[in-house]
Amino acid sequence: MKPLVIVTRKLPDQVEERMKTLFNIKLNEDDHAFSKEELIDAVSQASVLVPTVTDKIDRDVINAAGPDLKMIANFGVGVNHIDLVTARNRMITVTNTPGVLTDDTADMAMGLMLSIMRRMSEGERILRAGNWDGWAPTQLRGARLSGKKLGIIGMGRIGQAFAMRAKAFGMEIHYHNRNPIEEVIANNLDATFWDGLDHMIMKMDVVSLNCPYTEETHQLMSEHRLGLMQKHAYLINTARGEVIDEEALITMLTNGDIAGAGLDVYVDEPKVNKGFMTLENVVMAPHLGSATMEARQAMGEKVIINVKTFLDGHSPRDRVIS
Repeated sequence: MKPLVIVTRKLPDQVEERMKTLFNIKLNEDDHAFSKEELIDAVSQASVLVPTVTDKIDRDVINAAGPDLKMIANFGVGVNHIDLVTARNRMITVTNTPGVLTDDTADMAMGLMLSIMRRMSEGERILRAGNWDGWAPTQLRGARLSGKKLGIIGMGRIGQAFAMRAKAFGMEIHYHNRNPIEEVIANNLDATFWDGLDHMIMKMDVVSLNCPYTEETHQLMSEHRLGLMQKHAYLINTARGEVIDEEALITMLTNGDIAGAGLDVYVDEPKVNKGFMTLENVVMAPHLGSATMEARQAMGEKVIINVKTFLDGHSPRDRVIS
């Protein structure tokens, strides 16, 4: 028998059809989110597990794996839902799908920033409710993007792609990163590096989270750091919900201590903190960062290449641990 590959969620049709021709595959036909019991059952049978961000592959799940499980080929870039320490201890290779959703996530960050700063969602709600009385000089006045200071936290692929878009809108680009980016890239973006995160936050008109979620970035935007933001400033998050102290953010938005927030990710997905629901100064999207046909297809192709490379006895290019 060929090694069994189990996929936890429904993938694009073309991806699944290719998988059927290449692997001994078990697909999720009805696209339900696996329970912990289903994940344990899957790892007890599979040689390769293909999970997504909706699957919590914790220590219990990995320790329940059968002797055949040798690979976790994640459909997505972030791997904070996988216990990498336990996987390494069990000598299980973990891969992800970097590089193919950069532009889509940067587009999403740009869309959130435009929407919250220009109050587009508020305007749409007024229109849909039939409450628009016509143009007025003081109606829904937002903020101009041109000339504003954008502070990007995490200047990797997505951060740089977002910076490129924001620069085209006339924004000043600033960033905080573990290390400065290459000088030629920084010069092309007219980007200013800030070694001190707190000092950068205090000076920005917009703060965007584009960093990976790790132990170091857990609640990076803490109550203290949120309190450093200027009252007219906006917060954008397309990283992970856990990078923000959501309760502190809700309090600040409620009190008008910052102007607004654009959010694509949340702490307890798919649940969303009810405190956000009644706030007009929040634009929310249901984790749509990579939700384009092109990105999801490319992510699937990356998974296929990673799995085939591994099963052919080679080291996958996109390995996180091996």
